[in-house]
Amino acid sequence: MNVKMDGKMKTIIEPFRIKSVETLKQTTLEERKKYLTQAGLNTFLISSENVLIDLLTDSGTGAMSTEQWAAVMRGDESYAGSPSFYRFEKAVQDITGHNEVIPTHQGRACERILFTTLAKKGDFVVSNMLFDTTRANAQAAGCQVKDIPCPELASPMTPADFKGNIDLEKLESFLKENSEKTSFVVSTITNNSGGGQPVSMANLKATRELCTRYKVPLMIDACRFAENAIFIKRREKGYEDKTPTQIAREVFDLADVISISAKKDGMANMGGILAMKNPQWAQDCRNNLILTEGFPTYGGLSGRDLEAIAVGLYEALDEAYLNYRIRTAQYMGDQLMKADIPIVNPPGGHAIYIDAKGFLPHIPPQQFPGQSLVANLYQLAGIRAVEIGSVMFGSLDQSGAEVPHSQELVRLAFPRRTYTQAHFDYVIEALIELRKTSKSMKGVRFTYRPEVLRHFTARFEWVD
Repeated sequence: MNVKMDGKMKTIIEPFRIKSVETLKQTTLEERKKYLTQAGLNTFLISSENVLIDLLTDSGTGAMSTEQWAAVMRGDESYAGSPSFYRFEKAVQDITGHNEVIPTHQGRACERILFTTLAKKGDFVVSNMLFDTTRANAQAAGCQVKDIPCPELASPMTPADFKGNIDLEKLESFLKENSEKTSFVVSTITNNSGGGQPVSMANLKATRELCTRYKVPLMIDACRFAENAIFIKRREKGYEDKTPTQIAREVFDLADVISISAKKDGMANMGGILAMKNPQWAQDCRNNLILTEGFPTYGGLSGRDLEAIAVGLYEALDEAYLNYRIRTAQYMGDQLMKADIPIVNPPGGHAIYIDAKGFLPHIPPQQFPGQSLVANLYQLAGIRAVEIGSVMFGSLDQSGAEVPHSQELVRLAFPRRTYTQAHFDYVIEALIELRKTSKSMKGVRFTYRPEVLRHFTARFEWVD
């Protein structure tokens, strides 16, 4: 991974050393074909022990640091008022500037609590692009979802600095007509559904201004707040000399409410965070939380989890770590583009997104090219990825026919501090080999199609 470092060295190394190892199981092609068939071509349904390199998600799958493991030993499991909660609360307040802090067991619990507590049935939730569970929780609460990403997102291979932005012109037009029927404007940082692309500070400030003018709360879905901060530092004028921590705090100051999956830039294996400034909102959310999560000072988490998050939030903002993480994605993206493999360009911070439409142009959207690519990648090399396209976000029309989504992506998400450059080189090699035989790949069709969050448990078969 080549980049100039202190003006001398070109190779950027992982900013950690390995203290414990986990054996990876090697499988044969015939075994992988069997596992894939048993799973209905859905890699979610394959046992992780039969996966060589697992890029299904970066959520809760990273390695924790020695400082986090040391903090785990301090975990206090008191049902109410644990000192572990107060250390967690202080870290969140310090980084976000929001005084009202509510722990949950993971990010989707934050979403359920927010939408069922503070949104109105029939109202709109408007976003740069909601991810799967956020969308599902908004819809389950009776809300209508409207995504208005910026126009640059429609051209995956054309680079732009901040393709995660919301379309401000469309947002203002929408709020002029619908502000009284809009419960939240949501900015997802980084924009996971849109290729892990960052949102600029200028776009966030302009979104804040529109929300203030039309009296609509601004929610920031900040799962990858640290990664978004380093992109702002690198790409946005006026932020070159600010630290990621300073940039993150400036972002959080713009929000009325923050939702964070601590399994991403909390650097922990489990946990979620709700933070806000309105005490009445917080009280209402805590009352809702007690129904399903637990007492407000543990929120479905053990004291050990709270301690790990309190340390991990600071570690995620370490600039050396962030430079390594962003450069890893850039390195992989550069190698794939050299091999004429279409990706969302520039690469985001936590993943590479392959444009399945460009990779498999002969497979129509109704035969789910992204899911086909995911299945073929596992079959060839034991690598697990996830489709972000018409399986995840498609819908049915009144006749029951599939309505494809506008994008067909495959995400290869990087667990934090888990794989080395050799692992990523293996993934690159596998994709290049797959590209050579792409014209012979078949589409897939549903054999089982659940109504909600269908990509998790759906089953498929090859289309002859």
